[in-house]
Order: sequence, then C-alpha cells, then structure tokens
Amino acid sequence: MSSARKVLPIIKDIHEKQEKKDAKELLINNGEIDFENVEFFYTHENEQILNTINLNLPGKKMTALVGHSGAGKSTILNLIPRFYNVNKGEIKIDNQSINDCKIHSLRKNISLVSQDTTLFDDTIANNISYANRNATPKEIEEAAKYSFASEFIEKLPNKFNTLIGENGVRLSGGEKQRISIARAILKKSPIILLDEATSSLDAETESKIQKAINFLTKGKTTIVIAHRLSTILNSDKIYVIDKGKVAGEGNHEGLLKSSEIYKNFYDKQIVKS
Repeated sequence: MSSARKVLPIIKDIHEKQEKKDAKELLINNGEIDFENVEFFYTHENEQILNTINLNLPGKKMTALVGHSGAGKSTILNLIPRFYNVNKGEIKIDNQSINDCKIHSLRKNISLVSQDTTLFDDTIANNISYANRNATPKEIEEAAKYSFASEFIEKLPNKFNTLIGENGVRLSGGEKQRISIARAILKKSPIILLDEATSSLDAETESKIQKAINFLTKGKTTIVIAHRLSTILNSDKIYVIDKGKVAGEGNHEGLLKSSEIYKNFYDKQIVKS
C-alpha cells in the first residue's frame, strides 16, 4: 500500500497530461491514417528518430514499412496508438487528430500483433479473451480456429482450460503468436498493426501464421513491418524508411525500379534464396 500511494499519483499525472480535457471519441469510418510532417525524438536523446515523415495509409488496405533496423519503422507503428506522442506534426485517422481523441477510444480500435507477445499465467481461454472480456466460449473457440491455435490447443490435456505458465513459458514462439492473433481476431478492431509478427519462426509455422494474418487483416486497415519481403510483396502500398525519412513509396514492381534500397533488399532475400 505504501508503494501504491507513491506510484499511483505518477500514473494518474502521466495519463492526464496525455489526454485533453475535451478529448472526443474516435469515430472510424474508412480507417485511413495520415502522418503530416511528423517529427519525433526521445526526450533523453538528442538524435532525431523521425524527420518530417509524411505517410498516407489507405483505409481497409495493407501498407508495408520496409527498411534497415533502426530506420524508424517500429517508432512509426508505436506513434499510432500513442505509446509516444509526436514532437511536431500530426497523425490523423479519418481526418481526426489522434491528439484530440480519448486514448481508450483510440486504442480500442487498434490491434497490435508483434514478435513479443505478452501472456499471463492463466488459462488459454482467459489469455485469448483478454481482448474482449465479454466474449462467449464459442467466440473464443472460433478465434482460435481462425488463428490456427486450435491445432495445438486440442492436443493439450485440458484444452482451453490449460494453464500456460508465466508469460506462456509452456508454449513455443509460434504458439504464442497464434494466441496473439486469436486475441486480435476476437477484438475485431478496424486497424491492425503487425510488427515483425512472423520473425524467428520455422517455415511451416510461418506459413500457418501467415494464413491466420490473411484472415485477420481482410478488409482492415493494416500496417505491417516485416524483414522478410516475401510476406509483403502483395501489399497495396509500400514505404521505404531510411534514417528516419521516407526514401521511397509505391508498390513492389514500382519500387524495384525507383528505389535502390528496396531493390537491394529484394536481391538479397528473394533472388538469391
């Protein structure tokens, strides 16, 4: 209790600073996201992470971010749900500034699937339903089915009532990813953020997770970061990010001709594989 008295006022103060008193509910229609002259740097560092970023992420379509490690791709993703606030510029969803929206209203419309899945020492059913506490057992089972999680859940002794241990210690990396995708399916949010969701997986597991992602993202505004170009070749739009700036924009065929950075990625990964 003594620790809580010290910590809780700090958490409350941070939240009040982030959200305006007259903040409004975010109303999603098409789910189009725009970055307008966005600049960002961490307050404890002088180095600028993003420099005058302008992006148009079309609603209900897939946009991919490609670039070297440290280019700023994950930072772009983290700015959308306001894990960080921009230093300059503005981010809009359906022409509504996210700084004018209630944080809960913003985040309930976004699902994040990353390579680091947070799981709890609880049952598989409760870990999936964390995305929607009102979900019925049938809805949880359907989400598991479409994420291909049912394949391993049905083999467990207690199936959906199996305890998975601290941070899912009893599950493999691919199984954790499928739980994460099941959560996103259950949440039914119109915006999906995928941060290297298929990295560090074997080919068979990656194939299943890619199928699950295809189901999850159908008709949704999707922003995906992937080291493996094979997973994003069919994206509606691709942005090349380099040293915190937009270094290229277009589809796969167009960027092969216009972007040396993208062509180098393609030559190393696809042509030589």
